[in-house]
Amino acid sequence: MTKTMWVFGYGSLIWNPDFPVAEQRIARVRGWQRSFCMRSIHHRGSIEDPGLVLALDAHADGQCDGVAFRVAPGHEAATLTALRERELISSAYLETHVPAQLHEGETVQALCYVIDRDHDQYCGGISLAEQAEIIARAIGGRGSNRDYLWATAAHLAQLGIEDADLTNLAERVRLLCR
Repeated sequence: MTKTMWVFGYGSLIWNPDFPVAEQRIARVRGWQRSFCMRSIHHRGSIEDPGLVLALDAHADGQCDGVAFRVAPGHEAATLTALRERELISSAYLETHVPAQLHEGETVQALCYVIDRDHDQYCGGISLAEQAEIIARAIGGRGSNRDYLWATAAHLAQLGIEDADLTNLAERVRLLCR
């Protein structure tokens, strides 16, 4: 019998999991913060003009609300392969498992991709103003950086998940793109 596989999404996985999902639930991980702390040289930017993508950045007092996806039974191996191809494209993410507390109280171990602070694409601490400037202009293999931001902000809002920094950043980018 195959073990149940959960995946924690905090960015584009929320609106584009791209694997068979049996169930999805609002969840929280502690000790991490959602942050535009990774330079994107593939999906939302280029080597010449890097964009920014979300990552979970370790923070002792942090927490991040997102979505825990239970992978459809029988699709665990294919899902893991697909996620590795998508998320480990430049090795800036580390594949790990985190305890994700589901909204209803149960805790599950969920596969998650977190930033490697020692990787050269790590860029924690950039101001919201600088993030907005980068995101407003960057384009990569999966489209514009601003569309990535706006889709993530919109889906978090639809799910009732508040992220004040992301909301503020989305508005800053809208103003720059007028």
